[in-house]
Amino acid sequence: MDDRIEALAGMSIAAIFRTEGEAGFRMRESAAIAELCADTDCVIATGGGAVLHSSNRELLKTSGFVTWLTASPATLWMRMSTDPTTATRRPNLTAAGGEEEVRSLLAIREPLYREVADSIIAGDTLSPEGVVDAILTAWNGGSTSR
Repeated sequence: MDDRIEALAGMSIAAIFRTEGEAGFRMRESAAIAELCADTDCVIATGGGAVLHSSNRELLKTSGFVTWLTASPATLWMRMSTDPTTATRRPNLTAAGGEEEVRSLLAIREPLYREVADSIIAGDTLSPEGVVDAILTAWNGGSTSR
């Protein structure tokens, strides 16, 4: 979804935050969710804050099967800090930054993720292929953690 938002805006997410603030980004994010949820044959990888607006949560819940991929704050921060695109694409959303920011944002967002999720998959130790297998198993009626 980040790629879609950037393409429509003609600028990076970091630039959107600089020029329009978080409110402007969240408005663009909601529009992208509405557009993508109207497509009945797609997989949407949202950003972590997509669940903040109740309208986004409702669209996601009613438009398809939602999987929440979990990981510990340490794992999430390690992945973000080793991803070469994170620094140029993603602004800090709290003054703390780093793993403390991840921990702080998760505390706020976890109940919202749980509200939307049809399945919950712990991704700390799974390979990308393992995540796909777990999602497909849940989607096809396997065990879910809702």
